Amino acid sequence: MATWSSRGLRGSLLEEMINYTNEDYRNRNLALIQKVPTPITPVEIEPESRHITLAYFDQQSTVDYIGAVQGIPVCFDAKECKTDTFPLANVHEHQIRFMEDMEKQQGISFLLIYYTNRQQAFYLPFRDLKRFYVRMLEGGRKSFAFDEIDKTYEIQVKSGVYVHYLETLQLDLLSRETGETDA
Repeated sequence: MATWSSRGLRGSLLEEMINYTNEDYRNRNLALIQKVPTPITPVEIEPESRHITLAYFDQQSTVDYIGAVQGIPVCFDAKECKTDTFPLANVHEHQIRFMEDMEKQQGISFLLIYYTNRQQAFYLPFRDLKRFYVRMLEGGRKSFAFDEIDKTYEIQVKSGVYVHYLETLQLDLLSRETGETDA
């Protein structure tokens, strides 16, 4: 079993911005995306504050978010990266399998990565994540470099929406339709 500790708050600012974005998308009838809760079993609870200080994950989580955008099923995980090298250990095998299964069902899977050192966010299509993952399984790098990601998928702040990923999702859909990708 995995143990929960304060490390679980990493990425909370990114997730807060995504949650705000998802609420805005829902209010404008653009998408319905929900944060997937991770079930935990509390082990230690601070008596005065009633805060959980130690817990165990009940099961492996799938991805951070799941829902639909204009009738298209989507799932994605949100990750923060402090350097220009993203460790693939941050994406677990069961998450890759879940995302791959979503793609097989004509859904869209991706990562939203926020490079804190650059203050830039990117949409990483599943096909790119899978390419990096397969490279690692075949004995290659256990990470991918910032220079390896497609910069056309940078997420811009627009109309007060901090993580406006629908535009980059649209780029992904267009690339699939025009056959500019092997996905």
